[in-house]
Amino acid sequence: MSEATADESVEEDIDEPDEESSSGSPGRTVSKRQIIIAAAAALLLIGGGAGAYFSGVFGFLGDMVGSDEEAPAVVYYDLPEMVVNLETGSKKKTFLKIQLTLELDEGEDLSLLDRVLPRVIDQFHVYLRELRADDLHGSAGIYRLKEELLRRVSAAANPVEIRDVLFKEMLIQ
Repeated sequence: MSEATADESVEEDIDEPDEESSSGSPGRTVSKRQIIIAAAAALLLIGGGAGAYFSGVFGFLGDMVGSDEEAPAVVYYDLPEMVVNLETGSKKKTFLKIQLTLELDEGEDLSLLDRVLPRVIDQFHVYLRELRADDLHGSAGIYRLKEELLRRVSAAANPVEIRDVLFKEMLIQ
């Protein structure tokens, strides 16, 4: 054979793909682009699934099927309506009418709360009478009032654990 003929046959072997690839299917090759697309799709599915799991999207499945864990029962205790006159610094009278509900963790605490209710009402009246109408202005004022009432009821009703103080009605006149 001549030198030119041998070189041409080697070039033909290099340019033409094998009849069988490494995957075993004849005539099929996988490009880098296909591999990158498949890897990106797999990462997207895994990342999306993990994100949904950690954000609690799959929590509703346990509720639908039914879980063995019972959610703690929340108990609400309505306090009597309170009307107090607010501090104005003048002869003009401003009244606050408020009705609150206490949120408790356990129903067994209701009887204990009944026993200390006069102390709770007293704590609230003492605090509310010192307020001015400006103290209750806006959502920040209401939030401060709520936090202070929660702090006072928790101290007065100890050992009863109060979770929250809820406003049923509040009127400044």
